[in-house]
Amino acid sequence: MSTTTVKAFGAESKTADLKEMNIERREVTANDIEIDILFCGVCHSDLHTARNDWGGSKYPAVPGHEIVGRISKIGADVKNFKVGDLAGVGCMVDSCRECENCKQDLEQYCTQGMTGTYNGNDTHLGGHTFGGYSEKVVVDQNYVLRVPENLDLAAVAPLLCAGITTYSPLKHWNVNENSKVAVVGLGGLGHMAIKLAKGMGAHVSLFSRSPEKTQDAMDLGADAVIISTDESHMKDVQSKFDLIIDTVPYDHDLNEYIPTLNVNGTIVLLGFIGSLEDKLSTVPLVLGRKAIAGSLIGGIAETQEMLDFCGEKNIVSEIEMIDMQNINEAYERMLKSDVKYRFVIDMKSLKN
Repeated sequence: MSTTTVKAFGAESKTADLKEMNIERREVTANDIEIDILFCGVCHSDLHTARNDWGGSKYPAVPGHEIVGRISKIGADVKNFKVGDLAGVGCMVDSCRECENCKQDLEQYCTQGMTGTYNGNDTHLGGHTFGGYSEKVVVDQNYVLRVPENLDLAAVAPLLCAGITTYSPLKHWNVNENSKVAVVGLGGLGHMAIKLAKGMGAHVSLFSRSPEKTQDAMDLGADAVIISTDESHMKDVQSKFDLIIDTVPYDHDLNEYIPTLNVNGTIVLLGFIGSLEDKLSTVPLVLGRKAIAGSLIGGIAETQEMLDFCGEKNIVSEIEMIDMQNINEAYERMLKSDVKYRFVIDMKSLKN
């Protein structure tokens, strides 16, 4: 298969800084779309992959799965997109398409394993996939998303991961104007959870250990802020919430939040993947038919639904724009939560 060389930024090893490099992209085949990348969001997963924090990283690693750009080429069999259209690519670029989950538009739960936008198995060229820290990307048309024209394109990019990761559980647990939703953690995921839940009409609260985040949360649309270290605050919200969206990316005790769920209430874990050190008390779960669940991004159809919803409600991420050359500094700042709330790379900086 013929290829094209494009500029990218990636890491050669888990201890190496990201730097400029050349990678190969396949030439457009009949079902492919080539996108000139305009903006790419920076996700914690990018950093974890570059540094092999989860194991299994393949090098050179070119992260980036919050991609927004403009279509530059289409294959002969592409019907629903044309050259010049705005397009997005999220966390996956393929799946088996045949398992029951794929048939139900739940490609993120593909039983064969979805193909990640980066660090996945490249079935076209061999080797592994390269992400959006690059000039161009070539993606099968079935995994390309239409981007609303009315939104700030740079601020759309994080919707492709942070947006859909929070939208999917809000939709699955049927959040509406009668719902009482709480969010744990005010970062890239948390701030989108507040915006999206508010867009669905819910009453939205933030759990925080930091009183200084109160105004930020209110500015994003939160109706209330609960200081989780304040016993009186926690007592006031016992049995209140239908759904708690937990975005905290490290191990933490869930037992303090369970009493704030009402009967049939659910805590959905989005941020932390791993073993919990604190034992869960099953007493409030059993006595209140409460649940602890998890959720992973969304399928392509649901991601398109999310983008359309954001276009209708004028919802985008709060971002700080950076040049590609500053990505290593951005990673260090991200580890310190020193960003409100998502870095986005202006990819024209890669052409300099």
